[in-house]
Amino acid sequence: MKNHNHGFVAGQAITKAEAGKVAKHEKACIENQHVFVPFAFDTFGALAPDAVRFLKRVQQVVSSNTAHVKGQNFVFRGLLFRKG
Repeated sequence: MKNHNHGFVAGQAITKAEAGKVAKHEKACIENQHVFVPFAFDTFGALAPDAVRFLKRVQQVVSSNTAHVKGQNFVFRGLLFRKG
């Protein structure tokens, strides 16, 4: 979705932040045999696709180890972003 008046493209900030994090850290992680998952989000709270996939995986692990239904969705519900 593009707003022709201001050049705004929805999701562009997340994509740029995610790419910047990958460019900065990926090589070092590969050299040290670590998996790098960029965790990028915008000021509106939208998460980059890799961050969403990572959190869904965390949620699956928590759900498989939690008997209480309340605990199964805490990953996304409990996620808070605070200004630094």
